[in-house]
Amino acid sequence: MGDGTVRAVTQRLSAAIQEVVVAREQTFQMLMAAWLASGHVLLEDVPGVGKTLLAKTLARCLDATFHRIQFTPDLLPSDITGASIFDQRRNDLSFAPGPVFANVVLADEINRATPRTQSALLEAMGEGQVTVDGITHPLPEPFLVIATLNPVESYGTFPLPESQLDRFLLSLSIGYPDRAQALAILDRGEHDQPAAGPVLSAGDVLRAQESVRAVGVARAVKEYIVDLISQTRDHPEALLGVSPRGAVALQRASQAIAAMAGRPYVLPDDVKLIAPAALAHRILTRSGQPAAARELVHEILQRVRVPVEL
Repeated sequence: MGDGTVRAVTQRLSAAIQEVVVAREQTFQMLMAAWLASGHVLLEDVPGVGKTLLAKTLARCLDATFHRIQFTPDLLPSDITGASIFDQRRNDLSFAPGPVFANVVLADEINRATPRTQSALLEAMGEGQVTVDGITHPLPEPFLVIATLNPVESYGTFPLPESQLDRFLLSLSIGYPDRAQALAILDRGEHDQPAAGPVLSAGDVLRAQESVRAVGVARAVKEYIVDLISQTRDHPEALLGVSPRGAVALQRASQAIAAMAGRPYVLPDDVKLIAPAALAHRILTRSGQPAAARELVHEILQRVRVPVEL
């Protein structure tokens, strides 16, 4: 699959999603970049803006398996990963896979589950596998977790630890619609919700992801990424900077942005475009506010010198 084909398939997928979901073009672009880079997405926004609808529509547009997990305080880790059960016919234990065994997993309101249950996703998101009773079970490929989170409501919720946040490639916010988008939502509300259908297969996704990994990253761009990451650790307002995993995530996401543009190489502008979504949720500021982390990333992007020769 060439880079031009990557661009074509993402445009086809984005167009199919936009037939159902009304949101900013950049939101769709970032979502496409995440699955191209084999990464997971955290949709962090207020209720009612379409987080769950966006995740479900993406899954329906892919000819792949989909499971939705509604996170609640009484949810157990085994409710996600699965468990070993006794098979009377075989007189032995057999593994019953949980809902995490799907190509696309929607973790709805992930911060309503306890930290113990949230941690059940760590191995799955980080390594693409689940270990139960000492036995490792690989997850299907491609594997994408889309988690939704309401940052405003705190009653009955549990903050996501930094180790969990670091597993998400991108953190996105859909935001309130503008006037034209709000009218489009009302127009669609007068009729039945359009039904999404598959436009890409799981094989299409895997081939596109393979093409993205082949996108070239010049030494100067790598140094630019390293300089950005270093600034997040040295900034006086940052209590916790971006980890090496975050640096790898920024490079992978930048490769996806380049492939979507039909280029076989990454430009510094690709890095600048995706950096806020790839880095802000990995930074802990003194104020503890997500908005402050995004402002810090934008400040660093203005401060760090952009390479002019690649």
